[in-house]
Amino acid sequence: MQPDVGAAEVLVERAAEVGARIVFEGNDFGVTAHDVAVGGQQISLRGLAGEYPDLFLPLHGAHQAQNAAVAVAAVEAFVGGGEQPLDIDVLRAGLAAVESPGRLEIVRRSPTVLVDAAHNPAGARALRTALDEAFTFVRLVGVLAVMKDKDANEMLEILEPALDEVVVTRNSSPRSMRARELGDLAVEVFGEHRVTVVDDLPDALDRAAGLADEGGVAGGVLATGSVVTAADVRLLLGTTDV
Repeated sequence: MQPDVGAAEVLVERAAEVGARIVFEGNDFGVTAHDVAVGGQQISLRGLAGEYPDLFLPLHGAHQAQNAAVAVAAVEAFVGGGEQPLDIDVLRAGLAAVESPGRLEIVRRSPTVLVDAAHNPAGARALRTALDEAFTFVRLVGVLAVMKDKDANEMLEILEPALDEVVVTRNSSPRSMRARELGDLAVEVFGEHRVTVVDDLPDALDRAAGLADEGGVAGGVLATGSVVTAADVRLLLGTTDV
């Protein structure tokens, strides 16, 4: 995504007016290393005031490491004006306790069911990258329900290489695209043999679980396409702290 030059200029002008310092990820702070780990990732960060190596972050995806870097820089700026390093032990404990419900979250095992609140092309790209990086399913079946005002076609195209089959449905929002309409879009991207249309989300989830388990393989289910889709699946599976 290209930066909004107009918005950047406004921010620079306003910062000058109030005497605020502007810092940039990759230049003033950022992620210096990240590796996949059991239950998340091991990361090292460079903050505004110090280096923070070997931190465990119980979230998946390079974008979550970037989010952690921004959070650390924000805390440094708030508590010490960007001049005082954070206590590394406090930081390690804080990051190790981080939760992000609905963001590439495992909500059930056997088969593994993941939920992710990706609801636009940018979110779908981050999701696909994180899937490639952190998970190795023999078969992954998507459960997709998307809002009718979103670019569903581009999201389908982005996720297609990551999903063996898709079950398209609708979520509980009145803004949700009709399952048949989303199914027609999915057929154009995935081919008819890889698409199943199920009107109700609970039935769609059951159907996807069956497809994931076909042939006795270690398959998984990914429910995505909307924040509401992620919340609905979490509620259906008894995980309600969204």
